[in-house]
Amino acid sequence: MLKSENLILRAVEPSDVEILYGWENNRELWHVSNTLTPVSRFVLEQYVLSAQQDIYTAKQLRLMIDKTDENGKATIGSIDLFDFDPAHKRAGIGIMIIKSEQKKGYASEALDVMIRYCFNTLHLHQVYCNIEADNAASMNLFKKYGFSVVGTKRDWLAQKDKWKNEILLQLLNEN
Repeated sequence: MLKSENLILRAVEPSDVEILYGWENNRELWHVSNTLTPVSRFVLEQYVLSAQQDIYTAKQLRLMIDKTDENGKATIGSIDLFDFDPAHKRAGIGIMIIKSEQKKGYASEALDVMIRYCFNTLHLHQVYCNIEADNAASMNLFKKYGFSVVGTKRDWLAQKDKWKNEILLQLLNEN
């Protein structure tokens, strides 16, 4: 099991369809996931069924982030590996924590667990992420774990009649 002091990273379950439905159809999050249209429950149900595929088959992995404390367990976000490329030993990484649980250290804990999983279990050489240039919290989070800025995609994201840059960060496994 992938866990830290306060969190468990677990596979997506059929019972997660409703929470995923809410997240995937939250227009405030669409710009992060490059989404432009709502997602149906049926599509999410099919996704959950396919999410059980091995990462080597699906080329992606979504894990739900469960907070564990004296009040029990609550799902507070998800962390994804995408563009998984076993030949070149790399993957992209993305994380989402619900607004009410942000700024409490949970993203940091989840990222720490996922980095260790990528390097120690999947034996990846590198992980990378793409962050909006004005997202200081995400930039600081990934830099805290040693990610380096390796490029800027200028005018990469169109939002509300203006363009935003996207920053590419990369972490190499030096072992």
